[in-house]
Amino acid sequence: MSIPGLTSVYRKKKPQIKRRLKEFRRFETATNKDIFAELTFCLLTPGTKALNGDKAVKNLKRSGLLFNGKEHSISKSLRSIVRFHNNKASYIVAARRFFKNGKGIDIKSRLDKKNIIGTRNWLAKNVKGLGLKEASHFLRNIGLGRGLSILDVHILKNLKRYNVIKEIPDSINRRTYIEIEDKLRIFAKKVSIPIEELDLLFWSNQTGFIFK
Repeated sequence: MSIPGLTSVYRKKKPQIKRRLKEFRRFETATNKDIFAELTFCLLTPGTKALNGDKAVKNLKRSGLLFNGKEHSISKSLRSIVRFHNNKASYIVAARRFFKNGKGIDIKSRLDKKNIIGTRNWLAKNVKGLGLKEASHFLRNIGLGRGLSILDVHILKNLKRYNVIKEIPDSINRRTYIEIEDKLRIFAKKVSIPIEELDLLFWSNQTGFIFK
């Protein structure tokens, strides 16, 4: 199945999309701190632009707050950059419990490449502030998100545009998320575009650039 507008745009962006996905595939060589920084990015992005989330993480790393800062100091750093800065500061501090003495991330041993759906479920259940969307986002950004979709507003708008869904839900619970993701998988197969590539394509169609 070919959708002229979508197919032609994908053809133009395909090299850049594949290059970006290749950059994500760094789980095996990433340091524990890299992985925690990516987890933090995904905790910060709900309700906040991705570029702002990235800026906030860089600020926290630069100031030394990301790994060692107190909750109130982190909140202060986030205040002018991301929404819900108090809650998100608490999520970052809580996520440190997956570190071993602040040096190694327990969470890394729980990321099962052979059971990505199970891993996503575990993340959404155990990491405060991380739902299915951001658990998918985190896994994709460390190279383990093959077959997963990040159902943010940009993706949902495109799914409605291409009649994959009739309406954009006001809220998405677990059941709805999985139902829409399944519909996207079917659509991706029909248009012969891998779901993780389609995800970046839709996102770039809305924002004008490919990021993460």
